Parts: sequence; C-alpha cells; structure tokens
Amino acid sequence: MQINRQSKTTTELQIIVTANADDLRPIKERVLRSMAGDVKVTGFRAGQAPLHLVERQLNQQVLLDRFVDEALNQFYSNALQSEKIRPVQAPKVTVKRFVPYTELEFEAEIPVIGNMKLADYTTLKLPMKTMQVTAKDVDEVIDSLKKRLATRNPVERAAKKHDEVIIDFKGRDQKDAPIAGADGNDYPLLLGSGSFIPGFEDNLIGTKVGVIKEFAIVFPADYANAGLRNQKVTFNVTIKTVNELAEPALDDDFAAKAGPFKSIDELKADIKKNLELERGRQVRQDYENELLRKITEKSVLEIPESLTTEQVKLMEDEEKRNLTYQGQTWAEHLEQEGQTEDEHRTAKRPQAEERVKMGLILAEVADREKIIVTPEELEIRIQILKGQYQDPAMQTELDKPENRQDIASRLMTEKTIAKLVEYASI
Repeated sequence: MQINRQSKTTTELQIIVTANADDLRPIKERVLRSMAGDVKVTGFRAGQAPLHLVERQLNQQVLLDRFVDEALNQFYSNALQSEKIRPVQAPKVTVKRFVPYTELEFEAEIPVIGNMKLADYTTLKLPMKTMQVTAKDVDEVIDSLKKRLATRNPVERAAKKHDEVIIDFKGRDQKDAPIAGADGNDYPLLLGSGSFIPGFEDNLIGTKVGVIKEFAIVFPADYANAGLRNQKVTFNVTIKTVNELAEPALDDDFAAKAGPFKSIDELKADIKKNLELERGRQVRQDYENELLRKITEKSVLEIPESLTTEQVKLMEDEEKRNLTYQGQTWAEHLEQEGQTEDEHRTAKRPQAEERVKMGLILAEVADREKIIVTPEELEIRIQILKGQYQDPAMQTELDKPENRQDIASRLMTEKTIAKLVEYASI
C-alpha cells in the first residue's frame, strides 16, 4: 500500500492510497470467508467449501461491493495510523481507479484540526461564587405554597390585586394578524404575580366576569423572543372567573398539606435543603461553563468550517424539537424572530463554533491527562440510569451500543471537567 499525503488547507488533508494485488488478496479471502456460510455448495457443509467454489456461487456485484467497502475501510484506517492523522469528521472518499481484486486507488479528503495551542489549564485559577440561602428565600417558597394551597372562592365583584382570574386571551400584531404562542384558554393568572408581560395584569384589575377587555402592550426591549422586542401587541382578554384566595394559616396543618412534614419547621428545613442543592448545582454548572469558556478564549484552535456547520444543524434540530413540544412551527418561530433561515443559521455560528472548540479542547485535555472511562464505571452509570426508569423498553434502550457509547462520552466529559475544576479551584 502506498500513501501520498498533502495539505489542501490548514484544516483539510488529502491522501491518495494505492493498493496492489498482494494488498488486496487477503481482503478478498476475508470477504469470501464471511459470505461462505450463506452459500450452498454441493458436497460440502455450510462454510466448509473451498473459497474458489464459494466465489462461483455468489452474486458478483454483491461480492464486489462488499470487497470495495472492506478494502476502503481497512486501507483508510491503516493510512490514518501510518500517517498519524486524527480526523474530526468522516472523510469524503472518491475511488479513482479499480481493477477488480488487483488494483485500487482512492482519494480521501480528511477534515482535521489545524493550528492548536492549548491554554495552560493547569495554572488557570478561577474563584467559585458563594451560594447562600436566606430566610427570605425560604419565605418566598412558603408564600408560593400558600397561594397554591389557598381556597379559591368565586366572587361577583371586580378583580383586584392578589385575586386569581381564569381568562381566555389572544394577541395580535400591528397588522391585526394572530401571534403564535400569544393565546390561551382557561388560563389561571394570579394578579400581581408579575408572571405575564409588564402591564398585562394591571389591565385586568377592576374587570368583572364576562367582560371582554382589549388593550395594547409594548413588549420589553429585553424580551426573550427577539421578534417581539419593542413590538406593540393588542390583546383581547375575556374574564371567565374571578377567584378570591383564602390562604391557609402558617401552621403544622399547612406543613402536612404541603408534604410529608409534621411541623412548619420541618417544612422550612426541607425547603432550605432543596434550595441549597438546586442553587449549588447551578453555581457548579455556571462555574464549569465559565472555566471552559476562559480556557477556550486563551487557546488557539483552527477548526474546519464543516464542523461548525454540522453543529449549527444539531442546534437547529434541537430548537425545532422544542418548538414542536410548544406547539409552534419553524416558520412561525422564524417570523417571530424576524429572521430568514439563513440569517438564523448565521446568528448561531459563533455559539456553534464555541461549542465545537470546547468539545475538542476537552478531548485534548482528556488525552493529555490520560483520562479514561473504565468498563466498571460505565456499567455503574448504566445501572443508575436503569434505576431511574420503570419502563422496560427504556431500560432496554440503554443497552444499545450507540446509547452506551453516548453515556461513555458523557462520563468522559464529566471526568475531564472535574480535572479542570481540580486545577482551577482556589
């Protein structure tokens, strides 16, 4: 086997591999042996016939296709090992010449990492933010529980602050066209909670059951949906019910209604514990993301454009799945964002490129630190995940090779990030 290698760009290599009859002969024999069990040759048991007799019984096109696939895979793998090439994506392979079983020449264009200078992550230090849960934080959860467990008494009077109203609503843009996601039926809204767009709840105070209220609101400049920022939307709201809330007394009976607690002190202690766990996880996640971002910023890394394009596609697919759960189409989403599909993808590229670089940096760190995932670690994680699912079908899914590989990759990422945190911790 001969290999001719050249660099097309800093992130793309080209290799031309040429194999002769001596190189190809063992591959043909291996393919024939693998197919022999499916061939019946008179006078021989299945799989025991001489290979030249097996060959006569086979569909020659099927044999050729299997042979070429096997040869390309083997010689490509051998070339990577021989040339010490580390591809980051599947190659584009073109067969340039093929004389059955005697000569094969193919070209492979291989995306690779270009210039790479990893930041010295062993000396980078980053303080972790402190996390504290105050009595006020616990009281806020208690207040929310009191409202959730409150008795709801329908009243005939006009709605006032701290009432719950059941509403139907629809939002329309300045062209009087309906806005996807800006409507709802039998929606319970606590007036004064601030859970809706600023100004929405205020417009319902003083309104009685059966009244249809119409009003316009300008969405905030920092609203999550970019397409609605600073946009004027007209809402048509029908008040169907006004409920006055009778909140329960803050006593041991209230604690028992809120959960398996014997006293209000026990309830507060549980709330504080859960808040500490939740905020601790968030602080840790924020810390890890910031640490990775700093290492990425300080590193030099040239990556193929194709990797970023692939990541943009993955992010777009995930976004589409989330929109489906929300009952919104991709076209409606793009319209709300005020972007074409190409503009949306262009806007996502910086984030996609950062994600790709972070992934490659983690892989490089794992290699340098000789971090591995042992079979025992993988099996323990899979058993833990199985314990979280009662559905037998879901448990079976976890044993599929592709899912086991995905779990192993996540474990590798966790262990590598933990190593970086160990270095960076102050």
